[in-house]
Amino acid sequence: MKANDFDKKFDQGCEDIVDDLELSTVRRVNQEQKRVNVDFPAWVVESLDREAARIGVTRQSIIKVWLVERLKAEAADKPSNNPLPH
Repeated sequence: MKANDFDKKFDQGCEDIVDDLELSTVRRVNQEQKRVNVDFPAWVVESLDREAARIGVTRQSIIKVWLVERLKAEAADKPSNNPLPH
C-alpha cells in the first residue's frame, strides 16, 4: 500500500489500518535493547525480590522502572543537550 493511500485511510477514520502495517519490522527509536550484567549484594537482590513480589512484577522489571525513573529525575534537574526519551 502506498503511503498516500494509508494516510487517506487513517484520515477517514478507518479502524483497520493496523492490518496494513508490517509490524514484524517495527522498532522504537532509542529503545534498542542492550544486555548488561550488574552484581548486587544478596540483601539488595532479596529486597528487590520482595518489592517486585509485592507489586506483582519481575525483578528485572522493577530494576528497569526504578532506573528509568531515577535517570529521568536526574535529567529534569540538570538540563542537557541529550534528554532522555519520555
